[in-house]
Amino acid sequence: MARKRQGERIEPKFSTSKAATRSGKAPAKRPAKPRAAAKAASSKSKAAASRAKAPARKVPAKRPASASSGKTTFRRKVTRRTTRRTTGRTTGRGTARRGFLGVIGRTVRGVVYWSVVATIIVVAGIAGLVGYSWSKLPPSAEWALPDRPANVRIVSADGRLITNRADTVGQTLSLEEMPAYLPEAVIAIEDRRFRYHFGIDPIGLVRAFAENFSAGRIVQGGSTLTQQLAKNLFLTPERSFERKIQEVILAVWLEASLSKDEILELYLNRVYLGAGAYGVDAAARRYFGKSARDVSLAEAATLAALLKAPSRYSPIANPKGAEERAQLVIAAMHEQGYITDREASLAMSQEIRAVRDVAGGSGRYVADWVMDQLPSYVGALDTDVVVETSIDLRMQSLAASALNKTLAEDGEARGVSQGAFIAMDPSGAVKALIGGRDYAKSQFNRAINAHRQPGSSFKPFVYLAALEAGMVPETVRIDEPVSINGWKPENYTRKYLGPVTLMSALSHSLNTVSAQLAAEVGPRRVAEVARRLGVVSPLLATPSIALGTSEVTLLEMTGAFAAFANGGEGVIPHVIDRIRTSGGEVLYERQGSGPGRMIDPYYVAMMNAMLQDVVVRGTGKRAALPGWQVAGKTGTSQDFRDAWFIGYTGALVAGVWFGNDDSKPTKKASGGNVPAITWQRFMSAALDGKQPVPLPGTYHFRDPNNPGGLTAPIVTIGDDGEVLTVVPETTGSIVRPASARPAEPRKGFFRRLFGD
Repeated sequence: MARKRQGERIEPKFSTSKAATRSGKAPAKRPAKPRAAAKAASSKSKAAASRAKAPARKVPAKRPASASSGKTTFRRKVTRRTTRRTTGRTTGRGTARRGFLGVIGRTVRGVVYWSVVATIIVVAGIAGLVGYSWSKLPPSAEWALPDRPANVRIVSADGRLITNRADTVGQTLSLEEMPAYLPEAVIAIEDRRFRYHFGIDPIGLVRAFAENFSAGRIVQGGSTLTQQLAKNLFLTPERSFERKIQEVILAVWLEASLSKDEILELYLNRVYLGAGAYGVDAAARRYFGKSARDVSLAEAATLAALLKAPSRYSPIANPKGAEERAQLVIAAMHEQGYITDREASLAMSQEIRAVRDVAGGSGRYVADWVMDQLPSYVGALDTDVVVETSIDLRMQSLAASALNKTLAEDGEARGVSQGAFIAMDPSGAVKALIGGRDYAKSQFNRAINAHRQPGSSFKPFVYLAALEAGMVPETVRIDEPVSINGWKPENYTRKYLGPVTLMSALSHSLNTVSAQLAAEVGPRRVAEVARRLGVVSPLLATPSIALGTSEVTLLEMTGAFAAFANGGEGVIPHVIDRIRTSGGEVLYERQGSGPGRMIDPYYVAMMNAMLQDVVVRGTGKRAALPGWQVAGKTGTSQDFRDAWFIGYTGALVAGVWFGNDDSKPTKKASGGNVPAITWQRFMSAALDGKQPVPLPGTYHFRDPNNPGGLTAPIVTIGDDGEVLTVVPETTGSIVRPASARPAEPRKGFFRRLFGD
């Protein structure tokens, strides 16, 4: 049908011939056209369609066909319709509006469709991840809360706590035993919707995501207390997406298996709060010296503040940071209605005073040593135990103070960064042990595990072997340059004194004489003497053993010197006296006094006289104690890498080492300066007020030309080992008591050099 023109309405009308109308018959059908006629008709229809596209024009109406023609005719009736001029514009706006709304509709339908598709994909992906992570966990039938590990309570000789040590420490407290504000502080700062979520907190996750996105880095976590407990109980510290999914699974399982109070109680008794403290009770004892039952509101807030970063907010290491974080906890408690305005104000104004660990943390070196030995005494633990040690807390504190003071005053000038200290009684019971300068920075125990060259502090074993071979303190050797199998030892001062007695050679720490003695008795015999007295580290039986070139530990050396202090009895250094359960059942108790006699009392007297001369007139005179007989030996390794002093009185034995962990040479730190000063500083305080105890033996060095008197000093040594004066009388022979053993004949040169 032709397109209508604006302002016109076309109405088609049909008419038939009058004859057909009157008869009531339909017009006769025209015969079918042949194929050619069909093609022509098709051409005409195309032409008609073409004309229909052209603008319509007004054509006069045709007259109706006559009735006789019998044809149906088509007539157009064109009627004029009056319209306003704005009709076209209105129609266009409506069309545009309908098109715009259509675009929006299609867009919304597309967004909804693809959102549904994306949701299905995400849900399927999450389900797959959950299923995969679930498959990595043990069967759910085997899921069970692990038993609380046994706690080891380590106490001093007088029963005072040194530290608790185990995977979980401190007493297990119920929520009823804790002050109400302690769990409330934890909930307020860590998981404010703890009572309402099902193990995971979607709101918290969204908040954490927003905070992290805003900061451009991870500043807030979204884990709930239940998730943290699941991680602590069942999972490793590994940070991975798979572990996070497993954490969520286990958190939901915990929520389904336990009540909220049970979850909170488990969390508070298992969470790590820094400084080796697991659980709020252990942390309260560690930081405040009291049980968690007795902490104040401000102290409870400080404990809760540790959860974010135990080392960063430690009230010991960072008091200011701990205080600021605790005030945030108090503010959160007030905001959530746990405390009143007045309680919050009082808590914020309270000063938090953390207690220092035993001797500034050095007690943890003791605890590490105890834990290393514990399995060999009682095996695997399935109950809480108390380990009673020989440690004297006063001496422990004095030793730590003496070591750190020396490092603070002389460490930089002498080029030393580390030190170690051991004190024990003559029976080998360790009274103080310092494994390093600062446990928090380095847990390596240099007193027990560091193997270093002892230098001249090893020489007493050489001289004891010489005495047992028939020599005496007055035996003379020539201090001169020597060569032993191509090895040419030199003295510290690079000076040679000529003929000297053994006492003078040991007092002055002459390397050439020590090397000669070791060659005479044989390096193997020297190593055997050291092993007999308790040195268990491998020793190379070579000529250089005379100068302490084999590496040993401070514990071994101090224990070996204890035999001189107790009259010749071998000792096994020990720190554990008794182990019992918390109920009182004794699992182990030390018995016996050691391996027995290792040195004849006659040689003990000689060695004590010689080593006492080291402190009176030799390289160790800075270790002298007024009113006490003191004996000991200095030691300095090659290139001043290690500085030692091992000394003793009749009541106490102590060993000191200084150096650097990387074996870097020091600035001439020697046994006669920083170690001797530290030893004297400790001993003068530790023995203050005690009655002096004489050293075993009464041997005296005598001049054969004057049997009734003692000889003059042979050598006077300066503070750093420098020779100040040499007295001519350097020879002599011993005036033996009637019961003394005769000396063995002196061996020839080759026998002295190569042994028997």
